Amino acid sequence: QVQLVESGGGSVQAGGSLRLSCAVSGFPVSSYCIGWFRQAPGKEREGVALIDAKADFTRYTDSVKGRFAISQDSAKNTVFLQMDSLKPEDTSMYYCASALRSYCYTVAVSGSGAGFNYWGQGTQVTVSS
Repeated sequence: QVQLVESGGGSVQAGGSLRLSCAVSGFPVSSYCIGWFRQAPGKEREGVALIDAKADFTRYTDSVKGRFAISQDSAKNTVFLQMDSLKPEDTSMYYCASALRSYCYTVAVSGSGAGFNYWGQGTQVTVSS
């Protein structure tokens, strides 16, 4: 049974850090494209970061470059999103999702996640000014 479970969200002040985790069961994370997405109330879902762990390939949307880092731990079958220098505009529900490895190279990283077929339930990140 495929399952993605996010954790690590919370409330922080601007400039702070959080590390989100996406624990995956049912398939090895290194065999798929794993993405982090976020959606704020009243806004469309947007992609934040993608990882093809087998190729050590990552992509980021422009607004998080230099502040966020996506990584994976194959032993734990978990993908992480380290978020530093957080801003109030980073406040959103964050989701992880999986897709075929090729998606890491073909989709717009800031896209809404079309083609990602398994999703977690989300974890809330709130950044106060």
